[in-house]
Amino acid sequence: MKKKILVANRGEIAIRLTRAIQELGYEAIAVYETPDEMSRHIRIADEAVLLGDGPRSDYLNIEKVIRAAKRSGACAIHPGYGFLAENPFFAKACEKAGLVFIGPTSDIIANLGNKVVARRIMAEAGIPMVPGTATLRQGREGVAEALDFAARYGYPVMLKATSGGGGRGIRRIESDSQMKEQIPVARAEALAAFNDDSVYLEKVVVNPKHVEVQILADSHGNTVHLGTRDCSIQRRNQKLIEIAPSMIKNKELIDEICDTAVKAAKAAKYLNAGTVEFLIDHDMNYYFMEINTRVQVEHTVTEMITGIDIVRNQINIAFGKPLSFTQDDVQIRGHAIEVRINAEDPKNDFMPEGGKKVSVYRSTGGFGVRLDGFVYQGYIIPEVYDSLLVKLTVHGFTWDETVGRLKRCLKNFAIRGPKTTIPFYVNIANEKDFVTGNFDTSYIETHPHIFHYDEDSSEVGKLARFVAVLQHRRENPFAR
Repeated sequence: MKKKILVANRGEIAIRLTRAIQELGYEAIAVYETPDEMSRHIRIADEAVLLGDGPRSDYLNIEKVIRAAKRSGACAIHPGYGFLAENPFFAKACEKAGLVFIGPTSDIIANLGNKVVARRIMAEAGIPMVPGTATLRQGREGVAEALDFAARYGYPVMLKATSGGGGRGIRRIESDSQMKEQIPVARAEALAAFNDDSVYLEKVVVNPKHVEVQILADSHGNTVHLGTRDCSIQRRNQKLIEIAPSMIKNKELIDEICDTAVKAAKAAKYLNAGTVEFLIDHDMNYYFMEINTRVQVEHTVTEMITGIDIVRNQINIAFGKPLSFTQDDVQIRGHAIEVRINAEDPKNDFMPEGGKKVSVYRSTGGFGVRLDGFVYQGYIIPEVYDSLLVKLTVHGFTWDETVGRLKRCLKNFAIRGPKTTIPFYVNIANEKDFVTGNFDTSYIETHPHIFHYDEDSSEVGKLARFVAVLQHRRENPFAR
């Protein structure tokens, strides 16, 4: 009988994992909640298990997921990203249940999920880091520690949840009064989000570049990197556009950062796929930020420039196989850009457009183009989940070729019903600083004109709107 692997996720990442599982000759088991009963991920899987009515609560219910895996005969669970992927208790539950957890061990996730512990591991290994504190003590003592740190290093500083991740649990502090006010608020938010109210401080690196390194490490002592990604274009610490490799021209610096990432992974005794993240200041000093213990949303750009299937390797590593390639085999070819096409209105503070029906879906394609999505024409976007519809990734031999391909794809991509981020990305793709590769984490704030755009006036857009109107009239014959 074929091995079965349960996919403990939904949406585009569930489809991505299912494809890799099936290509390896295994069977993919999907799970879902009632609001997702029309989702594509349960239709392409070999089996699907209803967890409950949800929303969200059943996807996150460790006991239900483990029970679904056992009932379906799965021998392993792949959590993808988000949800349970960085939950050490879930990894431990899989281990106790005799299920292979496709990711790092629960101990590794726990150590690196605690940002203070991770910083200590990196400090002992000599990895350069932004100045920061240990976990702040409770009450007045913790506030005093925070004020002492700010007096020593100066404002701004970043107040962070010790167990935070994914851009959550982070707030920038500019003054003593704000520090006193925000520490209890941050503790409450951290407790609600991560069941841990501990926080710590880091000195802010003003307007840095955010560069990360993809790592693969097997149980046979092999650790390799797959080059860099630039994730500097962000909104409120959430990545919007991902690029590979980094646009930094200093090859010696990039090589050093990649070597440091491998060193950091080895110091943490890392296993499986992970991402070592760095901040780079204007003087080209780099600082360790964190290790993400999962496959990243933006893994597609790395796959495009290396030809290496990261998810396939994750599965093989989890089943004890050695990497089938060495560091010398990793060759970076050209450039890749990924944009996250969300059902959101950028002009309205990126307000989600859940509950709306996708009346027209006309995807782009062609040479060097990859789409990772789950939406289809007629799909009603649930209001209760993430607003990501599809990831568009383009690859080119040169940066100019890649940007040109992105422009063409965005122009020919039509989604009607919900507002989406497509026209917002069209503006970015035509903005001169982006075109020349000149951007850092302040890009969105310093380029407000990218929010100034008209509705799509292309011929494809006009046709899509016309079709949407006809369909609406057919479904609502008495509507005006």
